[in-house]
Parts: sequence; C-alpha cells; structure tokens
Amino acid sequence: MRRILQLTALLLATTSVATLNAKDKAKDRLLRMEQKAHQLISQMTAEEKISQLMNEAPGIPRLGIKPYNWWNEALHGVARDGRATVFPMPIALGATFDDGLIHDVGQAVSAEGRAKFAVAQRLENYASYAGLTYWAPNINIFRDPRWGRGMETYGEDPYLTGRLGAAYVRGLQGDDEVYLCVAACAKHFAVHSGPESTRHSADVNPSPRDLRETYLPAFQKLVEEAKVEAVMSAYNRLYGKSCTGSDLLLTDILRDEWHFKGHVVSDCGAVYDILHGHHLANTSAEAATIAIKAGLNLECGNSLNGLHAALEQQLISEADLDKALFPLMMTRLKLGILQPDDDCPYNNISEDTICCRQHRDIARRVAEESIVLLKNNDVLPLSKSLRKIFVCGPAATDTYYLMGNYYGLSPYYSTYLQGIMQKVSNGTTVNYGPGFNPSHPYIDPRGWTPWEARTSEVSIIFIGNNANTEGEEGDAFDSTSGGDRISLALPEPQLDFLRRLRQDNSHKIVTVITGGSPVEMAEIERLSDAVIMAWYPGQSGGEALGNLLFGDASFSGRLPITFPTGTDVLPDFDDYTMEGRTYKYQTQGIFYPFGYGLTYGNVSYAEPTCEKMRTKVSLTTTVTNSADHDADEVVQVYHAAPSSGKTSPVATLVAFQRVHVPAHSARTVAFDIPKEQLKTVQADGTSLLEGGLHTLTVGGAAPSERTKELGVSTAATQIKL
Repeated sequence: MRRILQLTALLLATTSVATLNAKDKAKDRLLRMEQKAHQLISQMTAEEKISQLMNEAPGIPRLGIKPYNWWNEALHGVARDGRATVFPMPIALGATFDDGLIHDVGQAVSAEGRAKFAVAQRLENYASYAGLTYWAPNINIFRDPRWGRGMETYGEDPYLTGRLGAAYVRGLQGDDEVYLCVAACAKHFAVHSGPESTRHSADVNPSPRDLRETYLPAFQKLVEEAKVEAVMSAYNRLYGKSCTGSDLLLTDILRDEWHFKGHVVSDCGAVYDILHGHHLANTSAEAATIAIKAGLNLECGNSLNGLHAALEQQLISEADLDKALFPLMMTRLKLGILQPDDDCPYNNISEDTICCRQHRDIARRVAEESIVLLKNNDVLPLSKSLRKIFVCGPAATDTYYLMGNYYGLSPYYSTYLQGIMQKVSNGTTVNYGPGFNPSHPYIDPRGWTPWEARTSEVSIIFIGNNANTEGEEGDAFDSTSGGDRISLALPEPQLDFLRRLRQDNSHKIVTVITGGSPVEMAEIERLSDAVIMAWYPGQSGGEALGNLLFGDASFSGRLPITFPTGTDVLPDFDDYTMEGRTYKYQTQGIFYPFGYGLTYGNVSYAEPTCEKMRTKVSLTTTVTNSADHDADEVVQVYHAAPSSGKTSPVATLVAFQRVHVPAHSARTVAFDIPKEQLKTVQADGTSLLEGGLHTLTVGGAAPSERTKELGVSTAATQIKL
C-alpha cells in the first residue's frame, strides 16, 4: 500500500510539473510575442502604423509583413469566400439549445477557414474574406421581432446567447494555450438591434438595469470566459457617444472592468459615421481621434486616414498609434501569420476538410435539432408509403431559402423537395407546383393546383420569408424598411393560397414556414394540420426536414424568441426599453412562448427538488415520456426572484439541458445553478441576491399563461435564499 501511495504521489507530482511547465512555456511564448510586436512597431514609420489600423492593411516588405485584409465573415460557416459548408443561420443554432453541438460547428468552420487560408496564401490572394479574422458571432439580443438582422443572432435571451456564443468562439479559436486557429469577434458592441434605417444616427439610452441585464451579459461572457479575440463596435450612439468612440464601452467596461486583451474593430464605416452620421466631430481628423482615444484598434473602412492630419495637428501622438496597433500585431502573431511561424499548430490542416463528410453530417444534425414543430394534430410523422403527396411553394426547390445571409457556397445542397423525395416509397406519387409567387399575385396558370391538393392524402406547403424580405440594411431588396419588417404578417398571396387549399378538408395540410424571425401565426395555425418553423437551415435543410417529417429523426428544436400575436402588441421599434419585450417582460399577446417546441413524445415534469449550498442551488427533476415515440427534450429552468414582475423579470432562463427520453421511460435531470445567476439587476445597474422565496420552474417553455393554454408541462418549486 505504501508503495502504491508513493507511486501515486510521484505521478501527481510529475503531472503537476508537466502542467506547470506547459503553462510556463505558454507564458514565455506570449512574452516573446509581445516583445516581437513592440519591436516591429518600433521599426514602422507613422504612415505605416496608420496603414495597419485599417482593414485593408498593406504589406511592409522590409519587415517581412505580407498584405492582410482583416475583413472576413463566418456567422454560420466560412462566408463569401467560395466553397464551404453552410450551416444553419444563428437563429436556427439558437433553436438547438445545444452548446456542445455549436462548439462542433465552430471547430468545423475554423478548420475549413484555415485550410482555405493556406490555399489563398499560395495564390497570393490577400483580398477581403480570405483571412483568418472572422467577424462573428453576432451576440446582439433579438429584442424586437421586426429587426431584419435578428436572424444573425441566437435569439432574445442573454443567457442562451452567452452560452451558445461562447461555445462557438471556443470552437473557432481552438484550445491551444497561445495560438489561435482563427480569431473570433463578438459584435456589435453594444445595444444594437435595429431599426436598420436609423443605425448610423440613432442615440439609444437604455436604463442602467436594461444595459446590465439585457444588452451586456453575452459580451461579458464571451470576453471573460471564452476569451474572444476581438470585439466589434456598433454603429449607433449610446448615451450620446458613438459606440465606436465610447470610452465607457471600449475602455471603462471592456478593458478596465472585463480585462479584455484583444482588439476592437469598428463596424464598416462607423468611424465615418462619427462625423457624418452622428455629427460628433467637425473634421475627419477629429473623428479618427475620438475613435482612437476611446480605445478603437482597427477600422473597417479608411476614415482613419484622418490620423495623418490628427498627428500634424497634435490631436494624437505617435504613442497613441503604438497603443492602438499593439493588439493587432498580437492577434496576427497568435494566428502565426504576421511572419512565418512553424510552431503554429494549425498550419497544416488539409484541404480535404473543406465540405468533408464529417462537416456535412454536423450540418444535417444541427438542422435536425433546430427545426421546430409548432403544431401536430396526429398528422406527423408521415408514412413513407402514402399513395399521393402534393408539395407546393417556391421554397421547396430554391436553395436561397436555405441560406439566410452571410453564407458560403456548398456543392452539397439538399432542397426540401429533395429531402421529401429521398424518403417516400417508389410507389408514392409526388407532384410539385410553385403555386404562388411569394410577394406577387397568385399564380396558377394551369389551374390544377387545388385539384392536385384535393386528390392527395397530404399537401406539404412552404411559405415564409427569405433574405430578400428580411436582413441587413441594403441587402434585403424587397424590404420596405431597410431590411426590417413593418409587419409580421406574411404576404397576402401566400395566405390566400393556404386558404384556397383549406377549402377542401379531405386532405391534410402540413405547413412549413421559412425565415429568420417570427410571423403572425393565428390563421396559419388554424388552416394547417401541422405547422413547422424551418428557419434558414443551411445546406442540409432538405435532408433534415425529410428525416423529421417521416420519423427518422425526432423534432426537438425550441423557439429562441417569443412569437407575438402581431405587431400591435409590440412596443415602439425605436424604444430600447425592455418593458413589454421578450419572455422576460411580455405577459400579453404571446402566440408561441420562448422555448416552445413539440416532439413526437409526450413529456411531463415532476415537481423539482432543491438543495441550497454555499455558492449554488442544486435542482433535480424527473422527465417522463409516456408516448410510443422517443423524445429529445430540452429541459429548461427558469428563475423568478421575490420581486418578480415588479422590479425584476417575470422569469429568467438560468439553465437548460438536452436529454434523450426513450418511449415509456423516465429520466432524472440535475442542475447546479450558481447563486450568481439568481441575482437581480437593480435600477442602478448593480446586482443583488434578494432575500426571500425564489421560484424555480422546470419545463418545456418559458412559464406564462399561454404556455399553460398550449398544454406544455411545467413544474415549480420555491427555495428561500
């Protein structure tokens, strides 16, 4: 026994020394990188330094520095750079409630990005979208369902956004102690969530509570826990100052409070906006000075050319340039690309990883977990041996409805019609007709669509939006509000088509909705036997939907945003106050609650048990599936403080976990919830753990009266803190 103990002690000591040595080596390498960065900066002229502060940085041959363009995109795959795996849009990633899977997506994206970068370098391709600095993820809060860019986010909840965003960043950047596979960027900092049409001039003034409770937590998590390498400043003003020239955001909070060590990049043209949009400066030299003095390191654009005049006018010093440039040099050194670096472990990722089978499988799995079943009157799953199916709608055959925005291009697209055809028997008759133009008058020139539907056992109808009708300013050319949506209603031709089909009740109607944001659901739900929210599910959307429709996979996606009954229940779009917004503060006009989604199972929750510990609360519940089908359940835990509904949210998501519950079985699910998460933000922005009875609710959606009406199982308990 003594010999065993001695060997164990020796092993532990050896392991500790090895760990210590690894940490010491990492620390030493970082120190040498810092010295190298300072050395290179000291050898640059002022003109060269300024040139390196803009995204299209020229090479400096005498220092061995190649040209580099910092602008690259990777919201859901390597974007705008040719061949790449196209994963579902972030709003669909949010619907998975699966941070482990989102981490896998990040790893796949970074591997493809590294492989593509190596080829681009051999081709001397130094253009935008060919680098390793990815301006993703977008972790703004989808506070209003009209916002066109909401599809780029993980939804309306800061906790969900923080967990998924952190997982994506870790996947992108890799797990080396020093080097980065790619550099991720948390955007847009901060309080940025529409309207698109006023983003270059708007001044938003949220309360300290809303700022700290809603708009900042996801950024803080990505900075402090995921160590995101970059943060992108937003276009808008906050409390009167441009976010790109805000010392409160870029220095006081980001660097001094959160100890951010990476670089800050402006949104494209945001320095220009300081002068021309917000009118906070009189000259380009003053605008550039405001940005640099506040803590900006890199501009997307060329307005920092004003720094030449700023130097001449002594508005800034060369030391200011050195300070701004240092984090940029460090990022390129950590990527191993500033100068040749054979020690970088990510140098030799093979081209074969691009669009490989493994990544295609991840894309399909994410799509399956993201698609949400909203209604099912025992229509689904469909039999593969149906005699006749009618499929209708442009989205059924158009890959554009799979992609959203900021996308790459894949050779492996699966449309919805293809996904259906892969499942049905060879004896099943399937007919397809476009049926309508999504935004123009009803089109059925042959007049056979209603007849085809009536003579089919099931009609599968595709309606909804695409990136022509919602998206970023200037991108959505069918939008009437610069990318945003004035109304949540779908175009009348789509609804009229659905009404025509429903005139005959002899067949079943399965309605599939595409898009990245909520739509008005009352009439769609009434006219359909089953309703599915497909989002923008990426290249494998058709295959995933086919698997779900025909029971080869189980629906498990959950809504990462509340579906309101209509725009009439929403606060003014320009009002950034959170009152009446999201599941936390909205109590009326909810059609589908946050976290809602059906499965092929029938899941119920037992009353949870709680145990209070020094730093956490342990919660345990039992999830039972009484159906004949297995279920993948997203178990959600919501907290209500003693001040709930008065000076704190009616409910706040504090934990979630995906569990597989086989048919006619039960699973015990346990959570450890840090007490820190049970604090409430006070009016002055500080946090407090309130004394008194706290309510913890477990279930399949955010607790609300509408959740009860829909028959979603929830169970609650109280604990005194």
